[in-house]
Amino acid sequence: MPQFDIYANPNKKSRSAYPFIIDIQSNLIDELTTRIVAPLALYKKFKDEELKKLTPRVSYKEQELLILIPQITSMPANLLKEPVGTLVHLRDEIVAALDFAIIGI
Repeated sequence: MPQFDIYANPNKKSRSAYPFIIDIQSNLIDELTTRIVAPLALYKKFKDEELKKLTPRVSYKEQELLILIPQITSMPANLLKEPVGTLVHLRDEIVAALDFAIIGI
């Protein structure tokens, strides 16, 4: 599974607030049955949680979204079906947000 691919949120209950999930796990550990992911939240519902270095704001499919790095979690890889897109072009910004969350830089 390619790092930074986007998937539809498999959880129907939370899909209205978090329509997508981004896979942030390195491809070097593909043998795990889980993936490390972060939700992509609708900006209009979560604009109060926007923190410039921690929650990158992105446009995807004509929607403004926040990558909610503080809500990183893992989920079974088999729940992530076909990718619907990628944010690989924002790799540096996403990695910077992860670094900020973990080591504060």
